[in-house]
Amino acid sequence: MKQVLLAGCGKMGSAMLEGWISRLDDPMHFTVVDPALAGDDHPLKKSFGQAGNVTLLAQLDDSTPAPDLVVLAVKPQMMAEALPPLTRLARPDTVWLSIAAGISMPWLQAAIAPDAAVIRTMPNTPSAIGRGVTAIIASAAVPADMDALAERMLGVIGRVVRLKDEADMDAVTAVSGSGPAYVFLMREALEQAALKAGLAPELASVLAAETMAGSVALMQESDQSPGQLRVNVTSPGGTTQAALDVLMAEDGLMALLEDAVMAARNRSKALGN
Repeated sequence: MKQVLLAGCGKMGSAMLEGWISRLDDPMHFTVVDPALAGDDHPLKKSFGQAGNVTLLAQLDDSTPAPDLVVLAVKPQMMAEALPPLTRLARPDTVWLSIAAGISMPWLQAAIAPDAAVIRTMPNTPSAIGRGVTAIIASAAVPADMDALAERMLGVIGRVVRLKDEADMDAVTAVSGSGPAYVFLMREALEQAALKAGLAPELASVLAAETMAGSVALMQESDQSPGQLRVNVTSPGGTTQAALDVLMAEDGLMALLEDAVMAARNRSKALGN
């Protein structure tokens, strides 16, 4: 049975744990460590406090088994503080899987050991409902069986894509890691525009929400490109064309989104330094 230590049980860590327990067939024991688990009212204690294959800890203790895999689900700015007790517990052959934005494999190896087996990933928040997408890249020291296990673990929370170059991870972070926030903002903006156009708040909310959800579902089910689907809605000289003339102007939505993605990518690079 593989021993998995999950360091950090915020929203993403908790979502991963729930997915692993409910949908993963590999025999595993999960030790979860997070200071937030000191209280009795943490949601994970209610969900998994009695589970035989889950141990919940506020801090590591002498009874904690050495892990085969450590999943680093702490915030990037907390990584340097979180690693020392974990490295003291780990074995030389422990594999380290990080979901922290901006923290590179060389940075982790410098903090753990020069030859540490490290897997860097970037999931996103739809993973909480099993609809995420996670980019993954592994160092040469990661054994093939542990690399495959990591991919299966990430596969239960959504689609997994392999990167060939770690340098791409900053752009991945900016697109899919931060991307759900852009979609949520578009939903907010559409509702706000509906209010300004004179609709009642409840109607504005329903129309914005269902239009967004239905359009995404149509994109997923259609064999046409998003561009063609947009053209299908747009009659020359019509209402949609009038709106797109604004959104597709030189300083419109596409230019703004490009600037936003570049800002997020640059921030990811800065976090890694």
